[in-house]
Amino acid sequence: MDVIPETRYRFRIPRHGPMRVPGIVYSTRELLPEATGDKSLEQVANVATLPGIVTASYAMPDVHWGYGFPIGGVAATDVSAGGVVSPGGVGFDISCGVRLLAAQLDQDQLATALGPLMDTLGHTVPRGLRRGGTWQLADRAQLYDVLLGGARYAVEAGHGVPRDLARCEDAGQVPDAAPGRLSARAIERGLGQLGSLGSGNHFLEVQVVDEVFDEATAAVFGLHRHQVCVMIHTGSRGLGHQVCTDYVRTMDEAMSRYGIRVPDRQLACVPVNSAQGHAYLGAMAAATNFARANRQLLAETARRAFERHTGAGLELVYDVSHNLAMIESHEVDGRWRRLCVHRKGATRALPPHHPDLPADLAATGQPTLIPGTMGTSSYVLAGVTGSPAFHSTCHGAGRVRSRHAAAREVDGHRLRDDLESRGIAVRGTSWRGLAEEAPAAYKDVDAVIDAAEGAGLCRKVARLVPVGVVKG
Repeated sequence: MDVIPETRYRFRIPRHGPMRVPGIVYSTRELLPEATGDKSLEQVANVATLPGIVTASYAMPDVHWGYGFPIGGVAATDVSAGGVVSPGGVGFDISCGVRLLAAQLDQDQLATALGPLMDTLGHTVPRGLRRGGTWQLADRAQLYDVLLGGARYAVEAGHGVPRDLARCEDAGQVPDAAPGRLSARAIERGLGQLGSLGSGNHFLEVQVVDEVFDEATAAVFGLHRHQVCVMIHTGSRGLGHQVCTDYVRTMDEAMSRYGIRVPDRQLACVPVNSAQGHAYLGAMAAATNFARANRQLLAETARRAFERHTGAGLELVYDVSHNLAMIESHEVDGRWRRLCVHRKGATRALPPHHPDLPADLAATGQPTLIPGTMGTSSYVLAGVTGSPAFHSTCHGAGRVRSRHAAAREVDGHRLRDDLESRGIAVRGTSWRGLAEEAPAAYKDVDAVIDAAEGAGLCRKVARLVPVGVVKG
């Protein structure tokens, strides 16, 4: 793949073949995917062939190989010009995202309580592939209420406080959800998983604010140095996975009716303004509300554990997703257009004074939460004025080794012992699961964040380091 450096942090894949727009990769030379084994740059070029795509097919500094779209991929299509929506541009874990809560205590106040706190979290946070959730829904009708109401429904049912909604993307509830567009299998998978972490790279971490880069913004967000925090990384669980599975199949069968051809069947898509497009967006919105409610329930579990062992409360800093397709208005070629913006493994980072920001965040820009891999730093970022790629930034470190490769190369026992020796309490479900998420399987998150900031995608506000981790 021909990749041309334009600046230190921006590379171009020129248009060739059926590409409708160029590819733009925000990265450094050192972070670019290697040609052997990772075809994510080829996927950037493939995405550039989608009908209705505008400006460019973008990739973030954490880009790596995914399903159809690269993980760390961003693409927008013009709805009025036959623009398409593609489940591969969202991913299987719809509305996978990050929630950060700030505790009303500092690190030195946590020392004696950390072990018991982690034991309680280890016992009360459901995780793994099939384990149940913290909220046992009464029936399918109540699940429909969750799919329509998201975190708002959870808070109104007593699982949180009103401020949680003010600091959640979309106020915790995405409109236009259509639970009736979900298959019976998706509903079945969601019934027993509300308030659960899942597996893979999902986690609940107890962290400490290690460094503050912008004290004024951090104060608005509710953060200060040495403060204890909780970061939750999870999504829509089996329900969202099934929605993606169902609609990839539906769109693969429907593409020929719209005269659409794609270079990779994993890019199956249909026009946004089609029956199948509307159905997917409705189902995706319902799965998004499930994910928002899921993180809300896990926040409640963390609050109970902190209250029991420290007496401290936890206030929501922000909750943001990094696997969505959103209908947004952006200026393209001198005029405002209604776009379907796909962010797969990419996070929205709205700039200061954006109309979608709540009043108390207008001057700072949107908080953006970037988790590191197990045992490494995580970051709080903020959106910046003039940011490219439809106000998007990275979502994490980005894999450089598959889970299978990491499991072959890393001993889970030794990894746990190493983390414990560094003062990080670990509560996992399996040795293999720990090995799959070893830091060596990922890019250097510090380098990824520096590249994102250097490219003008965001700015650093604070860095957090883990002191305890509950792994799925």
